[in-house]
Amino acid sequence: MPCLYISTNVNLDDVDKDPIFSEATKAVASIIGRPEHLVMVILKGTLGISFNGNKEPAAYAEIVSMGGITKQVKRNLIATLGTILEAKLSIPRVRFFLKVYDTTAAGNCSKL
Repeated sequence: MPCLYISTNVNLDDVDKDPIFSEATKAVASIIGRPEHLVMVILKGTLGISFNGNKEPAAYAEIVSMGGITKQVKRNLIATLGTILEAKLSIPRVRFFLKVYDTTAAGNCSKL
């Protein structure tokens, strides 16, 4: 189950978050190759974030997946999620950082 956790300094109180959840879910599922019903998206706003020495709109995200992560997948996730955040929250793509973690890359295979 891929899990995408997005943190931003943008105030989300008056933002329609449903399109962000929907687009991010579809993007992660499509890019990683997992069904949408297995993708979790967490969105947290109004956090203290400084990037490049200022507090203009920025976002940090982490995605954890059990497999499906390659260099090209990472590139596609960064580009696509950056585009979504830019379109929906006016966060410039250059102010978005994504950490990608594949839980199976280190040989940590679950026995479940």
